[in-house]
Amino acid sequence: MTRTPKPGTRVRGSRTGRPIMALIDLLGRRWALRVVWELRAGRLSFRAVQAACGGVSPTVLNERLRELRDGGLVDLHDTDGYGLTALGRELLERFLPVLEWSERWARAGVRARTRARTR
Repeated sequence: MTRTPKPGTRVRGSRTGRPIMALIDLLGRRWALRVVWELRAGRLSFRAVQAACGGVSPTVLNERLRELRDGGLVDLHDTDGYGLTALGRELLERFLPVLEWSERWARAGVRARTRARTR
């Protein structure tokens, strides 16, 4: 079992565990961002999260949900399933400008490839 990245402890890419590096380590794990994204509209049961993620094994999903809960981004209610905490919702809001930027970046890349082919 892997240890949940926490600020102030050694994490992937950082010996000092700076908060940004701990967050990048946590979110950079397979399926972690996808789980956060799928919880954006509300709470889901384990099976519903698994179905929304399409293809994640139950073992990996359990591990990611545990890590995201340990990281304070996701919580679990007995009756309502998994959902984003206030910190998780704030993180998602802060990612929306990155989402918009990534779409501009993708369009710019398509234009650049198209121009290169027409030369």
